[in-house]
Amino acid sequence: MHRLPRFKIPAACGTLGILDRSGKLFSSEEVVRGMANMHERGNGLGAGYVAYGIYPDHAQDYALHVMLLDSQAKDAVEEYLRSTCEIKHDEPIPTKQTATISDEPGLWRYFVQPRQDRLDLRKGRTEQDYMVSMIMGLNRDVEGGYVASSGKNMGIFKGVGYPEPIAEYYRLDEYQAYLWVSHTRFPTNTGGWWGGAHPFGLLEWSIVHNGELSSYGVNKRYVKSFGYECTLFTDSEVISYMLDLLCRKHGLSVEMASLAMAPPEWEQVDEVSDPERKRLLKTLRTTYAGALLNGPFAVIAGHDTGMVGLSDRLKLRPLAAAVKGDKAYLGSEEAAIWAAGGKPEQAWPVDAGKPVCFDLYSAS
Repeated sequence: MHRLPRFKIPAACGTLGILDRSGKLFSSEEVVRGMANMHERGNGLGAGYVAYGIYPDHAQDYALHVMLLDSQAKDAVEEYLRSTCEIKHDEPIPTKQTATISDEPGLWRYFVQPRQDRLDLRKGRTEQDYMVSMIMGLNRDVEGGYVASSGKNMGIFKGVGYPEPIAEYYRLDEYQAYLWVSHTRFPTNTGGWWGGAHPFGLLEWSIVHNGELSSYGVNKRYVKSFGYECTLFTDSEVISYMLDLLCRKHGLSVEMASLAMAPPEWEQVDEVSDPERKRLLKTLRTTYAGALLNGPFAVIAGHDTGMVGLSDRLKLRPLAAAVKGDKAYLGSEEAAIWAAGGKPEQAWPVDAGKPVCFDLYSAS
């Protein structure tokens, strides 16, 4: 029996992001309704959500959502965490039995701070560098334990299934967030498993992705040279690490990081008349050659002050944007945006290689 169909649906995988730019919290109802409208884009082998603003009582702690294959893995994860972090609070992630969700791992959340006696901030290292190193070490060295998300005041909820039952399983109707991003998966090159479902996250960043990266090997080696290790058996993982590297460590703006990942062709650079612009584009292409994402892709990336949508340079995967009141939308289909929030005031297709950024008003 084949777990995957023998054919590929070229534009499959469905994505949707909804941001309330005023920072007002809202329920998961809209994003689940929009994802249901794209049910046929997935095949039940992976779906998930990320929600920002859901842990106000632990807003200053890193919220680690961890998948655990068995009780031994839980013991090993907690031993590792106690050696690197101060655990402020921990508890099982609330779930409920859902007819079509099975083979779920243990799901636990830990609210942590770095251990001060282990925090070495010499040589320009930051607290975030320490946390990234800790997460990479846990995913690499602790058998059966995987960190699904690690940012402050946010969390990723994902698994094997369609978006609607995954939302029900994680009891998402009990959460309120100012930003929701979601994904339904149609795996093309790897099987479906809980850790391989989208979104992927690292610190404040989360990403959902439709497509496949033919440059994955180059990208993987590039981020590894900066200490990031891809361990989750899917190309999408590398994009979240790339954003952390370019935006947090190298200080690029979201727009500049997007340009580094999806720059214009060299022929297009040669045609740029503004010398400053041409010099900038040449510098980015030369400096960040390893960050260039090749192949068809459309990405929605969430962060603590907004979201960005980006497609490849030929627009081989669909991505639309829209606004209505304080709400901003990004999605694989404009129809899903209508299903989520009704008729938008303005909607448009995201241009090839040109990011569309939506920010909280407070961050603009």
